[in-house]
Amino acid sequence: MGKFDDNERIILNVGGTRHETYKSTLKTLPGTRLALLASDSDLDSVLDQLQQVPGFIEYNARTNEYFFDRHPGVFAYVLNYYRTGKLHCPADVCGPLFEEELSFWGIDETDVEPCCWMTYRQHRDAEEALDVFELNVDNGDDDDDVGKRLGIEDVAADGSVSQWRKWQPVIWNLFETRTPPAPPG
Repeated sequence: MGKFDDNERIILNVGGTRHETYKSTLKTLPGTRLALLASDSDLDSVLDQLQQVPGFIEYNARTNEYFFDRHPGVFAYVLNYYRTGKLHCPADVCGPLFEEELSFWGIDETDVEPCCWMTYRQHRDAEEALDVFELNVDNGDDDDDVGKRLGIEDVAADGSVSQWRKWQPVIWNLFETRTPPAPPG
């Protein structure tokens, strides 16, 4: 492996954790936020563009370090994606947070590796399942309307049914096994 000069190195401080890499590594994903840092544009132009984005705090000329107030644990996965070309999803971070970080760094979620796609999609699948059971109790529905929305109108129409009989289909549906969407690609 050839030698890189110090001008090729770049220091990124993300949420207090320092990462050092090469500009050539950051250029592997054009159109992303980190590729902007590695561009051949003058520093003032790059800093002007970064100042427009919430989450970028400052550039320290003395240490030649860029500081981003972002999640440092997720950033390790982001930087690894630049290095390896494979985007993995951390198991200990909730899906919406990972999704938000990918968006900030300008990375497309469909780049998540197939081995991590299920982990990444779990939060969306859970949200979709919960949407099925969302009941607006304060909307003034009578028992017949609620029964129709739950698909148990024939049971709910009889005013003498137990609460269990009303909610049993909902609970069973909640635990029903669903086939998750296939990973992209």
